Amino acid sequence: MSPLLAANALNFALQESNPAGKVVLAFLFVGSIFSWSIMITKLRTVLFAKKQSSKFLDLFRSNRAPLNIFEARLRFEGSPVFTVYKAGCKEMTYQILGSSEVDETFKVRLDASPKITPSQMRVVTSAMERAVGETALKLESQMILLATAVAGAPFLGLLGTVWGVMDTFTGVAQAGSATLAAMAPGVSGALITTVVALLVAIPAMFGYNFLVTSIRSLTVEMDNFAAELASEFEHRYVDHGIRPSSLLPPLR
Repeated sequence: MSPLLAANALNFALQESNPAGKVVLAFLFVGSIFSWSIMITKLRTVLFAKKQSSKFLDLFRSNRAPLNIFEARLRFEGSPVFTVYKAGCKEMTYQILGSSEVDETFKVRLDASPKITPSQMRVVTSAMERAVGETALKLESQMILLATAVAGAPFLGLLGTVWGVMDTFTGVAQAGSATLAAMAPGVSGALITTVVALLVAIPAMFGYNFLVTSIRSLTVEMDNFAAELASEFEHRYVDHGIRPSSLLPPLR
């Protein structure tokens, strides 16, 4: 079917649609606006987050001192990984120095401070885990609306179609004439709600699946980075109380 014929068919079906069908179409139109706005906004957010996280991770892994980026007050806004990093660094500096403020004496105070205990390190790890959870929730916000469009639009369209077919058969029964010419306009008007519902649901389904997969990968990346950063902190700033073997008391 050519685009012109398809447009004419949709226009004819819309004109023949009953009031209930037009109400359903109005709901589907509003749902389509919401789903497309969410998909576009989330897609931009996810792509920007991946770009910023890549920049941050390249810089972090090129410099093995884990607090250097925090000390330099660099910002990678929009990066979920940087959010986890900032939360971990704030808690770590608080545990070491008693304050998370960065000033001109930060490096000197950090070098002169003793290492923290494993129990203090668990507090730092908890802070990073909270940051991972909160950031993941922000990334997943409004996804329920997109999932509702995917699941609800076909049923809403089916409701409009069934209602329209019911009206058509009721009119035929009252008229006592079951000709194709009498039934075709009503059936055409009834089917348009299903067509429009699928036009709303299909793009939303592809967008939802892509966004869910992307958000899941960002969440895994945050979890992996939190473990990596915790390992760096453990190595540099945690005192496990293990003495060198030369200082251990002789065995009896």
